[in-house]
Amino acid sequence: METIPLGKSSLRTSRLAYGCWRIAGTWMPSGVTAESEAAGRRAVIAAYEAGYTLFDTADVYCRGVAERILGETLKQVSGMRDRVVIATKGGICGPGDPHPDSPQRYDFSEQHIVSACEQSLRRLGVETIDLYQLHRPDYLANPEEIARAFAQLKQAGKVRCFGVSNFRPSLVTALQVACPMSLIVNQVEINLAKLDCFTDGTLDQCLIEKLTPLAWSPLAGGFLGNGAKHVLPSQQNYRVATIVGALDKLAAVRGVSPTAVALAWLMKHPSKIVPIIGTTNPVRIREAAKAAEFELTHEEWYHLLAAAQGGPVP
Repeated sequence: METIPLGKSSLRTSRLAYGCWRIAGTWMPSGVTAESEAAGRRAVIAAYEAGYTLFDTADVYCRGVAERILGETLKQVSGMRDRVVIATKGGICGPGDPHPDSPQRYDFSEQHIVSACEQSLRRLGVETIDLYQLHRPDYLANPEEIARAFAQLKQAGKVRCFGVSNFRPSLVTALQVACPMSLIVNQVEINLAKLDCFTDGTLDQCLIEKLTPLAWSPLAGGFLGNGAKHVLPSQQNYRVATIVGALDKLAAVRGVSPTAVALAWLMKHPSKIVPIIGTTNPVRIREAAKAAEFELTHEEWYHLLAAAQGGPVP
């Protein structure tokens, strides 16, 4: 699979990434079984063999179990660690952590960022995380404090590069002004049912600052793929019938799957959007990789945009 640089860094990644939030088979550690862990490892290996070289996870995915499964797979497959980019995220604290009455919250304090990253390193079983991202914006975020945490982690050799996730452009700017190193990604939801990034300045900023957009849920929670089983509350009201019809029509013309067309639509943007594939089905993992083998025309891209918007551009 073709590779591209991540932001201004020396890291290079495949045009599609593999997302590990489902590889534990459940959201709660109590539901994890030997069988679900084995299925998760098979999914990671299938992605690696299909050419994916960016593997994205987070400390909240099954409360660290997803990181552990990814780390075990890195050890299982000879040479894999040296050939892939490992990305994880931190900054979300669940309810009851650390006290029974503690609320769910976001925490970008220097102490929490450093501690969360060190715990991720242990679960992943690696000496260095290639890309460490702040998961969801802390309303009390202090850019200078975040910059101190980043500098501490980089100087200790624990993280190579840094990025953010779900950040509005103005907060990206505030953090970048404070940070001595370049932020290299902003991971946000982008798909044909979620077009905000095209109009809220996010992708414009990525072009200006040479940030790579990582698109989580590029198939709208599965609504644009093989069916949505577990979607976020924000995705439950997506209306995709017209989009699916347009994808089916173009897929028939192109001789590819509708999934590949939906992903190719994202990859057409000049900011070099990297879709993060989340299925654990090896067949679908390989099917999604075919999106990197062709490019939509300008006209095809706008046909799909019109379907997504419910009509042509003004």
